[in-house]
Amino acid sequence: EQDGRALSALLAPSRPHLLHFECADTVDVAGSSGELLSAMSNLVSNAIRYTPAGGQIAVAWRLTGERRGEFSVRDSGPGIAPEHLPRLTERFYRVDRSRSRETGGTGLGLAIVKHVVQRHGGEIRIDSTPGTGSTFTIVLPASRIRPSLPKPAVAGEPSAATATQG
Repeated sequence: EQDGRALSALLAPSRPHLLHFECADTVDVAGSSGELLSAMSNLVSNAIRYTPAGGQIAVAWRLTGERRGEFSVRDSGPGIAPEHLPRLTERFYRVDRSRSRETGGTGLGLAIVKHVVQRHGGEIRIDSTPGTGSTFTIVLPASRIRPSLPKPAVAGEPSAATATQG
C-alpha cells in the first residue's frame, strides 16, 4: 500500500489517484513470499501507471467460497480492447507501443506475473472494458491458503497473552 501511494504521488503530484485497499481475510499463503509480493506489486504499479491522474484504483484480497485466495486490482483507466487481452501476458507484448516511453517498463511485467502465479498453481484473470477500466485478478488455489499464525512477540512489546491478562 505504501509503495503504491508513493508511486501515485510521484506520477501525479497535483491529482493523486484515489487508492483503496481492502483485506477481507487474513491468511498465510504457502509459496515464495518474494515472488508473490513482486507479482502483486506489479499489478498495483501497472494500474497506477496506466490510470490517469485522479483516477480510482481498488486493491483487494479475499477468500472465495472454495477457499481460494483472490488478489485483485481494479482501475478506472482507459481499459484494454478485447483483441489484446489474450496476448497481454506474453513477453514484450505492448498494447500501445507509443505509450511505452511515457510509462516506462520492458513489457515483461505481466509475463513475470503469469509465470509466478502458475508456479504457485494459480491463474491470472483479466477483465477490461475500453473507456471503463480493467481488473487483474490473481487466483491462488485453496491448497496454498493456510490459517494465519500468530506473529512472534517483538522484544520489549507485551505478548498477546500478557496483553489480555488483567
